[in-house]
Amino acid sequence: MIDWDDIRYFLAVARRGSVRAAAEGLGVYHSTVLRRIAQLEERLGAQMFEKLPSGYRLTAAGEEVLELANQMEASSHQLETRVFGRDQSVRGLLRVTLAPTLATHLLMRDFADFARLHPDIEMEILSSGELANLTNREADVAIRVVYDRKTLPLNLHGLKGPELFGGIYISRDRLAAWRAGAPDPIRWTVISIHGIPDWVREGEVRATGVPFRTTDAEAQIAAVRHGLGMTTLPCFVGDADPLLVRVPGTDLHMYGTLWLLTQGETRKTKRVRLFTEFVSRRLAAYAPLLAGLSISRD
Repeated sequence: MIDWDDIRYFLAVARRGSVRAAAEGLGVYHSTVLRRIAQLEERLGAQMFEKLPSGYRLTAAGEEVLELANQMEASSHQLETRVFGRDQSVRGLLRVTLAPTLATHLLMRDFADFARLHPDIEMEILSSGELANLTNREADVAIRVVYDRKTLPLNLHGLKGPELFGGIYISRDRLAAWRAGAPDPIRWTVISIHGIPDWVREGEVRATGVPFRTTDAEAQIAAVRHGLGMTTLPCFVGDADPLLVRVPGTDLHMYGTLWLLTQGETRKTKRVRLFTEFVSRRLAAYAPLLAGLSISRD
């Protein structure tokens, strides 16, 4: 019989195009992937991949196996979620994925409250800019900012939360220095992957054309606090920071709407239901803060 684990390794190589990338994605050694592929090829009596300078390409036999392997994976995930959905205990692992800024600046205190209420639930917070795949059970709950509801996958169940707004912020000291006529240029400060933002042309304070780029939100916030320039931040971050102030003459802009997302049978488990209901209530209470109407969380 074919070992399902061999199929997992086969899919990883087929999707990533190389043994090295597959090994990194699976968290195993390069040699382990090669051994698993060789094992599958021996059992099927056919070569799955053609090794090229650019990577691994599926053979004709491999293409046929790929279609069936995808079906096997889908059936495996369906089986897992159905069994998981019948688990009504208030214990076990609960994986939540969300953007790092939401975790660090908004919801970590609430996660701590939930953990104290339910000490037998093991929480794993996946705070990353990458979108975890709920269908593949990479996480149980996703808290995402969604600009267009139509972009939500149809197989996900969603609880709609408040709207999230952002503003343009600068340090209080830097703004005071600018008003006093300080000659130092004010830079727009952005995450590296972003281009020149529209907000550069907004407001009374003008920024130089030379940007200051960072790789993550925490470095971006720290740069603005230290007077390097101005940047756009969620209101729940900028308004709550005593060192920052909104740039005069600028308007708020909407990032999107917060959604709590679950998938299939997973949402029926008691720990997932308890968590989504708990966080939904907390987010509703934060609506003024998220909309830039209040700086208080109490």
